[in-house]
Amino acid sequence: MIKLRKLEPSDLPFLYQWENDASSWAEGDTHNPLSQQDLRDYIASTTGDIFRDGQLRLMIESDHTTIGCIDLFDLDNRNRKAALGMYIAPEHRGKGLAAEALRQIEHYAFDFLHLRLLYAIIATTNEPCSALFRRADYTPSTPLAGWTLDSDAVIWIKQAPKNKS
Repeated sequence: MIKLRKLEPSDLPFLYQWENDASSWAEGDTHNPLSQQDLRDYIASTTGDIFRDGQLRLMIESDHTTIGCIDLFDLDNRNRKAALGMYIAPEHRGKGLAAEALRQIEHYAFDFLHLRLLYAIIATTNEPCSALFRRADYTPSTPLAGWTLDSDAVIWIKQAPKNKS
């Protein structure tokens, strides 16, 4: 079982390790390492209010161990949609924890924030992530040819259940 929680100053070592994992940079928009001071400033400045910050990072815990983080970002409040990103530490992958984190963030986004759509941009080379979103009933929507230097990507979308929008 996992839980999502607000970012804390004690998460600095995890963020420093994960944000500087160059092997995952091709999956996102990171282009350079981040310093501990960069991350301290980020932790200090985030309010945990997606409507104020335009983004929300939650830490993922399993059995009192921090195993990753999940983000809602690029909030479009007018159209009630947000992008979704997730990082699970390599040693915790393949255990079904990402699927549970995804279910929990969807519940929060659709039922509490009243968003009507979530989307994720996933590299076509990232089959484990594509499989996760496929199993979670996301629909592959728009192909993005040449999205990164390494691969194409696809936008996967999920709309809130009709009674939640």
